[in-house]
Amino acid sequence: MSALDHEHWMRQAFALADRAEREFDEIPVGAVLVDADGTLIGEGWNRNIIDHDPTAHAEIVAMRGAGQVAGNHRLVGSTLYVTLEPCAMCAMAAVHARVARLVYGAADPKTGACGSVFDLAADPRHNHRIEVVGGVLGEEAGKRLSNYFRAKRGKQPL
Repeated sequence: MSALDHEHWMRQAFALADRAEREFDEIPVGAVLVDADGTLIGEGWNRNIIDHDPTAHAEIVAMRGAGQVAGNHRLVGSTLYVTLEPCAMCAMAAVHARVARLVYGAADPKTGACGSVFDLAADPRHNHRIEVVGGVLGEEAGKRLSNYFRAKRGKQPL
């Protein structure tokens, strides 16, 4: 997949993040999952609050939908696009699903598990490793998240 493909799908994930914030007041993280042919098979946004589900991160929601579309718990050859670097739960779910590639926008220096704090996606002890591409539209992704939290604190956007 090319850099243009990555940007295209990341913008799709941004649209889902915007929806999470606008419609549900969730932390604006969005994710899309495309199969090996480049066809969208799953999408999601954070739903923790609305679903009362601590596991309802954007990546998990997208992988659940993709599993239903694919008719399989293995998502071999797929690429997961997410606006924020996945946490440990989401990184390991992607490993277990056999996602081939993970592309994220903003790094997460507090809980990022794909290179920032941990590197679970590439840990050689797993029987599957994921190619990770970080920083795709990363500045924009980070600014979106920062502005969400700034608004919550009554501060002006960046």
